[in-house]
Amino acid sequence: MDSAPPSTDEGSVLTTHLLEGTSGARNLGGMTTPGQASGTITLGGDTTVNRLGYGAMQLTGKGIWGEPADREEAVRVLRRAVELGVNFIDTADSYGPEVSEDIIAEALHPYDGVTIATKGGLTRHGPDIWQPVGRPEYLRQCVEMSLRRLKVEQIDLYQLHRFDPQVPVEDSLGELKAMQGEGKIKQIGISEVDVEEIERARTVVDIVSVQNLYNLTNRKHDPIVEYCEREGLAFIPWFPLATGSLAGQGGVLDEAAKRHDATPAQLALAWVLHRSPGMLPIPGTSKVTHLEENMAGAQVQLTDEEFQALDALGSQK
Repeated sequence: MDSAPPSTDEGSVLTTHLLEGTSGARNLGGMTTPGQASGTITLGGDTTVNRLGYGAMQLTGKGIWGEPADREEAVRVLRRAVELGVNFIDTADSYGPEVSEDIIAEALHPYDGVTIATKGGLTRHGPDIWQPVGRPEYLRQCVEMSLRRLKVEQIDLYQLHRFDPQVPVEDSLGELKAMQGEGKIKQIGISEVDVEEIERARTVVDIVSVQNLYNLTNRKHDPIVEYCEREGLAFIPWFPLATGSLAGQGGVLDEAAKRHDATPAQLALAWVLHRSPGMLPIPGTSKVTHLEENMAGAQVQLTDEEFQALDALGSQK
């Protein structure tokens, strides 16, 4: 629920020139990885990551349920993401459920230099079925099991996946704060919230990030983006590659894409990164080729005029 669907093969062109010389996570011979090209953001004042992350929801079966069709490819995707400079991986215990966290541990543990964010508070009863549960005892169980699956003693960033309307958020976040005090959680974030809910959450515990649906054509959460930038919180947009009906012959998006020798989706990602320095997008995919295409979007540099044209176009949708 909090990561972009995989990009489609139709009309996609891998811009290999943008990825040239990016075989490692570090700057090699003066060449910059796509992850580095996205810039950096600091979570909570002490955890700095590259601004283009990876969302691991797609490393599961259909309906975000069960094992992926190709587990080996899923492992390759994660390792390639790190090679390309990704050092922020976002997942959740409900992806699979449990499958995504297990694959991340298999592929990347002990996570040298990589920040792992996960989420809890949604139960699964079948494909595409999600139910919020924010009871303190359940959230404690979620944290303990994520620690075990990820093979860590402390979770870098733990996010309340959804507020449970049946449970006061003070109780849910209060339990996460208690586990933070116990050293099991380093930092805490929240997901799919409005400004009032963020402010309420911040009366309970320090919040370092907000994860909401956001992209060029879905601007419902513009006020949240502005709030997060003003307050120094990271904004983690999921589904950041969407172009909607903007991608069509002769449109502004296509013309700009041609100028950059890029795809419309790459330009949409470039727009998201340009939108605010507090952005930490997490496009997801289950294929290495799609990953490389997505990552190349971080190296597209929009002019202010291009950004404003796309901004105006997207805000009309």
